[in-house]
Amino acid sequence: MPLATPWSRRIGLEVPIVNAPMGGTAGGVLAAAVSRAGGLGMVGMGSSATAAKLAAELPHVSGLGRPFGIGLVHWVTAAEPELLEVALAAKPALLAVSFGDEWSWVQRAHDAGVSVAAQVADVTGARRAADAGVDVIVARGAEGGGHGEARIGTLPLLAEVLDAVTVPVLAAGGIGTGRGLAAVLAAGASGAWLGTAFTTCTEATTSDGAREHLLRASGEDTVTTRVFDIALDYPWPTTFPERVLRNQFVDRFDGREDLIDADSRAVLAAAAAAEDYSVAPVNAGQGVGMVRETRSAADVVERLCTEAESLLRRWG
Repeated sequence: MPLATPWSRRIGLEVPIVNAPMGGTAGGVLAAAVSRAGGLGMVGMGSSATAAKLAAELPHVSGLGRPFGIGLVHWVTAAEPELLEVALAAKPALLAVSFGDEWSWVQRAHDAGVSVAAQVADVTGARRAADAGVDVIVARGAEGGGHGEARIGTLPLLAEVLDAVTVPVLAAGGIGTGRGLAAVLAAGASGAWLGTAFTTCTEATTSDGAREHLLRASGEDTVTTRVFDIALDYPWPTTFPERVLRNQFVDRFDGREDLIDADSRAVLAAAAAAEDYSVAPVNAGQGVGMVRETRSAADVVERLCTEAESLLRRWG
Protein backbone atom coordinates (compact mmCIF):
# COMPACT_ATOMS: atom_id res chain seq x y z
CA MET A 1 0.00 0.00 0.00
CA PRO A 2 1.87 3.05 -1.29
CA LEU A 3 1.03 5.50 1.49
CA ALA A 4 1.49 3.09 4.36
CA THR A 5 4.08 3.87 7.03
CA PRO A 6 5.60 1.50 9.57
CA TRP A 7 3.32 2.95 12.26
CA SER A 8 0.14 2.70 10.17
CA ARG A 9 0.93 -0.89 9.20
CA ARG A 10 1.66 -1.81 12.80
CA ILE A 11 -1.77 -0.78 14.04
CA GLY A 12 -3.60 -2.25 11.06
CA LEU A 13 -4.41 0.81 8.94
CA GLU A 14 -4.57 0.87 5.16
CA VAL A 15 -3.66 4.56 5.01
CA PRO A 16 -1.85 6.83 7.51
CA ILE A 17 -4.79 9.16 8.06
CA VAL A 18 -6.39 9.91 11.44
CA ASN A 19 -9.44 12.08 11.96
CA ALA A 20 -8.82 14.49 14.83
CA PRO A 21 -11.10 13.70 17.79
CA MET A 22 -13.04 16.95 17.58
CA GLY A 23 -15.60 17.33 20.34
CA GLY A 24 -19.03 18.07 18.90
CA THR A 25 -18.01 16.97 15.40
CA ALA A 26 -16.21 13.63 15.47
CA GLY A 27 -18.72 11.22 16.93
CA GLY A 28 -18.89 7.49 16.51
CA VAL A 29 -20.49 7.68 13.06
CA LEU A 30 -17.62 9.75 11.58
CA ALA A 31 -15.01 7.63 13.33
CA ALA A 32 -16.56 4.46 11.94
CA ALA A 33 -16.63 5.91 8.43
CA VAL A 34 -12.94 6.89 8.58
CA SER A 35 -11.97 3.49 9.91
CA ARG A 36 -13.97 1.71 7.20
CA ALA A 37 -12.11 3.85 4.64
CA GLY A 38 -8.82 2.48 5.94
CA GLY A 39 -7.75 5.26 8.30
CA LEU A 40 -8.01 5.56 12.05
CA GLY A 41 -11.37 6.92 13.08
CA MET A 42 -11.23 8.78 16.39
CA VAL A 43 -14.25 9.35 18.62
CA GLY A 44 -13.83 12.83 20.10
CA MET A 45 -14.90 13.93 23.55
CA GLY A 46 -14.51 17.68 24.11
CA SER A 47 -15.19 20.22 26.84
CA SER A 48 -18.63 18.88 27.72
CA ALA A 49 -17.67 15.19 27.70
CA THR A 50 -19.13 12.68 30.13
CA ALA A 51 -18.69 8.96 30.48
CA ALA A 52 -22.30 8.49 29.39
CA LYS A 53 -21.75 10.50 26.20
CA LEU A 54 -18.68 8.47 25.32
CA ALA A 55 -20.50 5.20 25.99
CA ALA A 56 -23.30 6.30 23.65
CA GLU A 57 -20.84 6.77 20.75
CA LEU A 58 -18.89 3.55 21.17
CA PRO A 59 -21.42 1.11 19.62
CA HIS A 60 -20.72 2.73 16.23
CA VAL A 61 -17.09 1.61 16.32
CA SER A 62 -16.91 -1.37 18.68
CA GLY A 63 -18.18 -3.93 16.18
CA LEU A 64 -16.28 -2.71 13.14
CA GLY A 65 -13.50 -5.25 13.13
CA ARG A 66 -11.21 -2.33 12.27
CA PRO A 67 -8.96 -0.15 14.44
CA PHE A 68 -10.51 2.92 16.02
CA GLY A 69 -9.37 5.49 18.54
CA ILE A 70 -10.72 7.74 21.29
CA GLY A 71 -9.65 11.28 22.08
CA LEU A 72 -10.08 12.92 25.50
CA VAL A 73 -9.25 16.30 27.02
CA HIS A 74 -6.98 15.87 30.04
CA TRP A 75 -8.59 18.42 32.36
CA VAL A 76 -12.07 17.10 31.54
CA THR A 77 -10.94 13.55 32.25
CA ALA A 78 -9.39 14.64 35.53
CA ALA A 79 -12.77 16.07 36.57
CA GLU A 80 -14.63 12.92 35.53
CA PRO A 81 -12.32 9.90 35.99
CA GLU A 82 -14.95 7.49 34.70
CA LEU A 83 -14.26 8.83 31.19
CA LEU A 84 -10.85 7.16 31.21
CA GLU A 85 -12.31 3.93 32.56
CA VAL A 86 -14.92 3.76 29.79
CA ALA A 87 -12.31 4.60 27.15
CA LEU A 88 -9.89 1.91 28.29
CA ALA A 89 -12.62 -0.70 28.56
CA ALA A 90 -13.43 -0.12 24.87
CA LYS A 91 -9.89 -1.30 23.91
CA PRO A 92 -9.18 1.35 21.25
CA ALA A 93 -6.14 0.99 19.01
CA LEU A 94 -5.11 4.46 20.20
CA LEU A 95 -6.16 6.62 23.14
CA ALA A 96 -5.25 10.30 22.90
CA VAL A 97 -5.35 12.43 26.04
CA SER A 98 -4.21 15.98 25.42
CA PHE A 99 -4.00 19.45 26.96
CA GLY A 100 -2.47 18.48 30.27
CA ASP A 101 0.90 17.98 31.94
CA GLU A 102 0.13 15.04 34.25
CA TRP A 103 0.99 11.60 32.89
CA SER A 104 -0.28 8.92 35.29
CA TRP A 105 -2.91 7.95 32.72
CA VAL A 106 -0.19 6.65 30.39
CA GLN A 107 0.72 3.74 32.65
CA ARG A 108 -2.96 2.96 33.28
CA ALA A 109 -3.51 2.72 29.53
CA HIS A 110 -0.45 0.56 29.02
CA ASP A 111 -1.56 -1.74 31.83
CA ALA A 112 -4.83 -2.14 29.90
CA GLY A 113 -2.94 -2.94 26.70
CA VAL A 114 -3.82 0.37 25.02
CA SER A 115 -1.38 2.53 23.05
CA VAL A 116 -1.51 6.26 23.75
CA ALA A 117 -0.96 9.57 22.00
CA ALA A 118 -0.77 13.19 23.08
CA GLN A 119 -0.75 16.47 21.17
CA VAL A 120 2.23 18.77 21.62
CA ALA A 121 2.96 22.30 20.44
CA ASP A 122 6.74 22.45 20.85
CA VAL A 123 9.83 20.31 21.22
CA THR A 124 9.83 20.59 25.01
CA GLY A 125 6.33 19.17 25.12
CA ALA A 126 7.34 16.38 22.73
CA ARG A 127 10.27 15.36 24.92
CA ARG A 128 8.09 15.37 28.03
CA ALA A 129 5.49 13.19 26.32
CA ALA A 130 8.11 10.75 25.08
CA ASP A 131 9.75 10.58 28.51
CA ALA A 132 6.32 9.82 30.02
CA GLY A 133 5.97 6.79 27.75
CA VAL A 134 3.57 8.18 25.14
CA ASP A 135 3.61 5.86 22.12
CA VAL A 136 2.66 8.39 19.43
CA ILE A 137 3.17 12.15 19.44
CA VAL A 138 0.87 14.49 17.54
CA ALA A 139 2.80 17.59 16.48
CA ARG A 140 0.00 20.13 16.29
CA GLY A 141 0.97 23.26 14.41
CA ALA A 142 -0.44 26.72 14.94
CA GLU A 143 -2.65 26.32 11.86
CA GLY A 144 -4.87 23.76 13.57
CA GLY A 145 -8.50 24.44 14.40
CA GLY A 146 -10.05 24.25 17.83
CA HIS A 147 -8.06 24.43 21.04
CA GLY A 148 -4.29 24.31 21.18
CA GLU A 149 -1.14 26.33 21.66
CA ALA A 150 -0.76 28.39 18.48
CA ARG A 151 3.03 28.67 18.69
CA ILE A 152 4.84 27.08 15.74
CA GLY A 153 3.75 26.25 12.20
CA THR A 154 3.11 22.61 11.37
CA LEU A 155 6.10 21.91 9.13
CA PRO A 156 8.75 23.59 11.34
CA LEU A 157 7.26 21.91 14.40
CA LEU A 158 7.15 18.52 12.70
CA ALA A 159 10.79 18.78 11.64
CA GLU A 160 11.94 19.76 15.13
CA VAL A 161 9.94 17.05 16.86
CA LEU A 162 11.12 14.35 14.46
CA ASP A 163 14.70 15.28 15.31
CA ALA A 164 13.99 15.28 19.06
CA VAL A 165 12.16 11.99 19.68
CA THR A 166 12.25 8.41 18.46
CA VAL A 167 8.55 7.55 18.75
CA PRO A 168 6.22 7.90 15.74
CA VAL A 169 5.06 11.46 15.08
CA LEU A 170 1.79 12.47 13.42
CA ALA A 171 1.49 15.90 11.79
CA ALA A 172 -1.52 18.09 12.56
CA GLY A 173 -2.61 21.57 11.54
CA GLY A 174 -3.58 22.96 8.14
CA ILE A 175 -3.48 19.62 6.29
CA GLY A 176 -6.50 19.68 4.02
CA THR A 177 -5.42 18.22 0.68
CA GLY A 178 -3.39 15.38 -0.73
CA ARG A 179 -0.61 17.88 -1.33
CA GLY A 180 -0.43 18.59 2.39
CA LEU A 181 -0.61 14.89 3.21
CA ALA A 182 2.22 14.15 0.80
CA ALA A 183 4.31 16.98 2.25
CA VAL A 184 4.17 15.75 5.85
CA LEU A 185 4.75 12.13 4.85
CA ALA A 186 7.74 13.16 2.75
CA ALA A 187 9.05 15.09 5.75
CA GLY A 188 8.98 11.92 7.85
CA ALA A 189 5.60 11.97 9.63
CA SER A 190 4.12 8.57 10.43
CA GLY A 191 0.70 9.88 9.51
CA ALA A 192 -1.54 12.93 9.29
CA TRP A 193 -4.06 14.02 11.93
CA LEU A 194 -6.81 15.91 10.09
CA GLY A 195 -9.64 17.89 11.61
CA THR A 196 -11.16 20.60 9.45
CA ALA A 197 -10.99 18.41 6.35
CA PHE A 198 -13.57 16.10 7.97
CA THR A 199 -15.86 18.72 9.54
CA THR A 200 -18.18 18.97 6.54
CA CYS A 201 -18.41 15.23 5.89
CA THR A 202 -21.87 13.74 5.74
CA GLU A 203 -21.07 11.63 8.82
CA ALA A 204 -19.86 14.54 10.98
CA THR A 205 -22.18 15.89 13.66
CA THR A 206 -21.54 19.44 12.44
CA SER A 207 -24.82 21.35 12.24
CA ASP A 208 -26.12 22.47 8.86
CA GLY A 209 -25.55 26.13 9.69
CA ALA A 210 -21.96 25.60 10.80
CA ARG A 211 -21.34 23.46 7.73
CA GLU A 212 -22.44 26.33 5.47
CA HIS A 213 -20.08 28.75 7.20
CA LEU A 214 -17.19 26.30 6.87
CA LEU A 215 -17.81 25.77 3.17
CA ARG A 216 -17.84 29.53 2.51
CA ALA A 217 -14.78 30.37 4.62
CA SER A 218 -11.20 30.99 3.56
CA GLY A 219 -8.06 30.38 5.58
CA GLU A 220 -7.92 34.11 6.30
CA ASP A 221 -11.24 33.92 8.12
CA THR A 222 -9.88 32.13 11.21
CA VAL A 223 -8.58 33.63 14.43
CA THR A 224 -7.35 32.32 17.79
CA THR A 225 -9.30 33.63 20.75
CA ARG A 226 -10.55 32.85 24.25
CA VAL A 227 -13.80 34.80 24.06
CA PHE A 228 -16.07 31.79 23.74
CA ASP A 229 -14.44 29.83 26.56
CA ILE A 230 -14.76 32.85 28.82
CA ALA A 231 -18.36 33.57 27.82
CA LEU A 232 -19.40 29.92 28.15
CA ASP A 233 -17.46 29.39 31.41
CA TYR A 234 -15.39 26.55 29.98
CA PRO A 235 -12.34 26.17 32.24
CA TRP A 236 -9.81 25.80 29.44
CA PRO A 237 -6.31 26.80 30.58
CA THR A 238 -5.30 30.21 29.24
CA THR A 239 -2.46 28.61 27.28
CA PHE A 240 -4.96 26.86 24.98
CA PRO A 241 -6.89 29.42 22.94
CA GLU A 242 -9.29 28.27 20.26
CA ARG A 243 -9.01 28.77 16.50
CA VAL A 244 -12.45 29.63 15.16
CA LEU A 245 -14.09 31.40 12.25
CA ARG A 246 -14.09 35.12 12.92
CA ASN A 247 -17.59 36.49 13.60
CA GLN A 248 -19.43 39.34 15.32
CA PHE A 249 -18.85 38.01 18.84
CA VAL A 250 -15.12 37.67 18.23
CA ASP A 251 -14.88 41.15 16.71
CA ARG A 252 -16.70 42.66 19.65
CA PHE A 253 -14.92 40.94 22.54
CA ASP A 254 -11.53 39.62 21.44
CA GLY A 255 -8.98 41.58 23.46
CA ARG A 256 -11.85 43.08 25.48
CA GLU A 257 -12.91 39.98 27.37
CA ASP A 258 -13.57 42.06 30.50
CA LEU A 259 -16.64 43.45 28.72
CA ILE A 260 -18.29 40.02 28.55
CA ASP A 261 -21.26 40.24 30.92
CA ALA A 262 -24.52 38.44 31.63
CA ASP A 263 -26.27 40.09 28.70
CA SER A 264 -23.58 39.11 26.19
CA ARG A 265 -23.57 35.57 27.56
CA ALA A 266 -27.33 35.42 27.05
CA VAL A 267 -26.93 36.65 23.46
CA LEU A 268 -24.33 33.95 22.80
CA ALA A 269 -26.50 31.24 24.33
CA ALA A 270 -29.47 32.29 22.22
CA ALA A 271 -27.33 32.35 19.08
CA ALA A 272 -26.01 28.86 19.78
CA ALA A 273 -29.54 27.55 20.32
CA ALA A 274 -30.66 29.18 17.06
CA GLU A 275 -27.53 28.01 15.20
CA ASP A 276 -26.71 31.62 14.39
CA TYR A 277 -23.02 31.37 13.60
CA SER A 278 -22.62 35.05 12.95
CA VAL A 279 -22.41 35.03 16.78
CA ALA A 280 -21.93 31.39 17.91
CA PRO A 281 -18.53 29.68 17.49
CA VAL A 282 -17.40 27.48 14.62
CA ASN A 283 -14.04 25.78 15.08
CA ALA A 284 -11.84 25.75 11.98
CA GLY A 285 -8.18 25.52 11.08
CA GLN A 286 -6.39 27.54 8.46
CA GLY A 287 -6.98 24.73 5.96
CA VAL A 288 -10.69 25.59 5.91
CA GLY A 289 -10.32 27.34 2.56
CA MET A 290 -9.55 23.95 0.99
CA VAL A 291 -12.89 22.52 2.14
CA ARG A 292 -15.37 23.33 -0.61
CA GLU A 293 -18.05 20.64 -0.61
CA THR A 294 -19.82 18.13 1.57
CA ARG A 295 -18.56 14.62 0.88
CA SER A 296 -18.48 11.29 2.63
CA ALA A 297 -15.50 10.49 4.81
CA ALA A 298 -14.59 7.67 2.44
CA ASP A 299 -14.50 10.12 -0.46
CA VAL A 300 -12.31 12.52 1.51
CA VAL A 301 -9.86 9.74 2.38
CA GLU A 302 -9.78 8.46 -1.20
CA ARG A 303 -9.14 11.90 -2.70
CA LEU A 304 -6.44 12.70 -0.17
CA CYS A 305 -4.65 9.44 -0.87
CA THR A 306 -4.98 9.55 -4.64
CA GLU A 307 -3.49 13.05 -4.82
CA ALA A 308 -0.78 12.30 -2.25
CA GLU A 309 0.26 9.08 -3.96
CA SER A 310 0.49 10.83 -7.32
CA LEU A 311 2.62 13.62 -5.90
CA LEU A 312 4.95 11.31 -4.01
CA ARG A 313 5.53 9.29 -7.18
CA ARG A 314 6.26 12.50 -9.08
CA TRP A 315 8.63 13.77 -6.38
CA GLY A 316 10.30 10.54 -6.38
